[in-house]
Amino acid sequence: QVQLVESGGDLVQPGGSLRLSCAASGLTINGYTLSWFRQAPGKEREFVAAVKGGSQYYADSVKGRFTVSRDNAKNTVFLQMNSLRPEDTAVYYCAAGRPTTSALRGESMYYYWGQGTHVTVSS
Repeated sequence: QVQLVESGGDLVQPGGSLRLSCAASGLTINGYTLSWFRQAPGKEREFVAAVKGGSQYYADSVKGRFTVSRDNAKNTVFLQMNSLRPEDTAVYYCAAGRPTTSALRGESMYYYWGQGTHVTVSS
C-alpha cells in the first residue's frame, strides 16, 4: 500500500521559514516525479513545485523563495519555504506520479497523494 505522509506545517510569521517533508512508503521515489500542491481556503488546489529526475520546477509565485529537493535514501521529498507571505497560507499536499515535463503542473497526472499539512502565515 502506497502512503505519502506530509509533516512540518505550522503557524509562522511573515518573512519566516518552514521546511515540509513528505515521507513515502510502498513506492521508491526515484522512479517518480514528486510534487507539491497547495489549496488555500476558498480556492482551487494549485501547483507549487516539482522534482523530476534531476530538475526542479516552480510556480511563478514561489520561485526564488521555495526549494524542492529529494533524498532517495530516505525516500522523502522536502519543500524549503523561505520569505513566507500571508498568501502562502494553505494546506500543502505532496503527490507522486509520472507526468511528462509539460504536464507536471496538472493534478490529474499524479497517482498518489498525501493527506496534507497546514501552513499558516500570519502575525
